[in-house]
Amino acid sequence: MSNNMRRNRDIRPAPQLERKRGQQGPRSLRTVLAVLSVLVLALSGAGYFTVGKLGNTLASAGNLSLGEAKGVKEAADGATDILLVGSDSRSDAQGNALTPEEIEMLHAGDEQNDNTDTIMLIRVPNDGSSATAISIPRDTYIHDEEFGDMKINGVYKAYKDQKRQSLLEEGVTDDRTVEQQATQAGRQGLIREVADLSGVTIDHYAEVGLLGFVLLTDAVGGVEVCLNEPTSDEFSGADFPAGVQTLNGAQALAFVRQRHGLPRGDLDRIVRQQAFMASLVNKVLSTGTLTNPQALNDMANAVERSVVIDEDWDIMSFANQLQNLAGGNVRFNTIPVTSIDGTGTYGESVVTINQDQVRGFFDSLLGDGATSEEQAPKSKVNVYNATTTEGLAGTVAQYVRTQGLSIGETGNEQSRTDSVILAHDKDDEVAKELSEKLGLPVEEDREQPKDAVTVIVGFDYAGPQEEAAAEDEQDADASSTVGEPGADAGEAIVGPEIDAGGEGPRCVN
Repeated sequence: MSNNMRRNRDIRPAPQLERKRGQQGPRSLRTVLAVLSVLVLALSGAGYFTVGKLGNTLASAGNLSLGEAKGVKEAADGATDILLVGSDSRSDAQGNALTPEEIEMLHAGDEQNDNTDTIMLIRVPNDGSSATAISIPRDTYIHDEEFGDMKINGVYKAYKDQKRQSLLEEGVTDDRTVEQQATQAGRQGLIREVADLSGVTIDHYAEVGLLGFVLLTDAVGGVEVCLNEPTSDEFSGADFPAGVQTLNGAQALAFVRQRHGLPRGDLDRIVRQQAFMASLVNKVLSTGTLTNPQALNDMANAVERSVVIDEDWDIMSFANQLQNLAGGNVRFNTIPVTSIDGTGTYGESVVTINQDQVRGFFDSLLGDGATSEEQAPKSKVNVYNATTTEGLAGTVAQYVRTQGLSIGETGNEQSRTDSVILAHDKDDEVAKELSEKLGLPVEEDREQPKDAVTVIVGFDYAGPQEEAAAEDEQDADASSTVGEPGADAGEAIVGPEIDAGGEGPRCVN
């Protein structure tokens, strides 16, 4: 038995669902639906354009100043970078107020809330062979050039409120005009902030309301998820047993919105969202959904009521770009954070980050936008703890990520206690880089996958071999960190990479 089979893993797929599922439906429609599943564009925004279901009824937004952010770079090969935003609006995409019954079902409260609690940047390379989605926690603490220190989920509302007040002071009395221009300002402000944080030029914008999760999930007949432990939360309405289960629309929304009572708060909520979206892709591609007229009509209604895209997005051209996309090439990640229990300038609880590390993380995952043929991916790094020191694997994994490398899994090692790097080939580029940075020997292990390197940290592990540069790095970190990291600072906060391949739902917290 290989070392990999003997390790305890933090997050695992449901064993009873580890089976390969087929993909059905017309190829062009299938690939379009796959990427729009990732975008949560109600899965079939482009698909419905393709089959003529929606026509011109999909809501659009103009004058968003896309591609104009300061100090960022465009992808070298013309890759498409999309900002996906989840909106807490109490109206639908057409501007119609939600009914009292719908608001109650959403567990969203009665008051209007313009916070953007889901923020995700997605890159699709020019050849359409893959999609990488990177989530930004809602409480990420940033410095905005206009409003100062604040949580990133409040940027949209801050700019919207500012514009609304300015218009009213100018004497504009038409409510529709005020709302449209204020909303436009909110979107522009958020686009600029995410571009600045990531260092990525944003090409397109997509906004999905809470109602979209409900309508879409019901349209496909429910979505499978898996929980490691039972959970209950009065705030989101979540009340689920452990194990695999199929959720309807209202349950799905509670599932992806819960953050109270989770071990890592909003970071675990993000993992849930990513696991849900991966299952959603699977559901649509592996069943008869694409040939079910009623399901198609229901999904069209979900798209029309909950999705807004920028008016310059040529959906048909984008669809053609995606002909080679497969579920296994759709990957979800979360930016590295330095603390999930930090304190903001005004005493608020925040998630702190190091902006230099975040930009490095985007660079390492997205590169320069090169196609799969032009840029072979580096080996993923699995990190396992062979000691009794809790959280050591996670701490090392966080450091590895700051060096621009991609983490595969973290967990505990049971078969050995020494510190070592295991690689299929001792000359593996990533293994040699890690050996230099961690001060550990490389051991050739033919049972290791060719596309992965394993780091085992034992009682003899002395830490990264960069003491000479440590103080300079600490000073640089301080200059690019907003807010005060909490007591958890220094502990690794690493989320798993989740893909939308053909296996069953990923079990999560």
